[in-house]
Amino acid sequence: MRGAFIAPAREWLRPAGEPNIAGRSATGKQSWLESALMTDNGLITLQSRNDFATTLARFLEILADKRVSIFAQIDHAAGAAAAGLALPPTTLVIFGNPTTGTPLMQAAQLAGIDLPLKALVWQAADGTVNLTYNAPSWVANRHGIGSKLEHAIEVLTTVVTAIARYATSA
Repeated sequence: MRGAFIAPAREWLRPAGEPNIAGRSATGKQSWLESALMTDNGLITLQSRNDFATTLARFLEILADKRVSIFAQIDHAAGAAAAGLALPPTTLVIFGNPTTGTPLMQAAQLAGIDLPLKALVWQAADGTVNLTYNAPSWVANRHGIGSKLEHAIEVLTTVVTAIARYATSA
């Protein structure tokens, strides 16, 4: 099932004239999409075409559809409200697949500080809704995984990007 999702995701993410999504690797090079969207701290943010509730629902829906485990969902806005503070809608989703994450931790056990993966669905002060996540290549580079698992990082990048794009598309 995962293979069936990865190939269409690559086609969906490939812009016209671009040879492939994984044009760069976990050895320090990023895909064209990561390099276009990633900040210096490894975060990728996609602006959603949907409202907050729809973006979060679509993100959770695609994770469930692709049988990706959701380990936790933290509603930061509800926590702030419970403390008598205001915060725009902000939800952290911790998700992953031990089949994918464990080899990364076997290569560098400290990668467990960044795994499972996390995504933040948040509404900015101007009302725009965003989905932010760590670039898998950044996590790999941070922990010196590099070329040890280059293909796995490329696949993970493709899948996470496709999931994020689905959640933020109309």
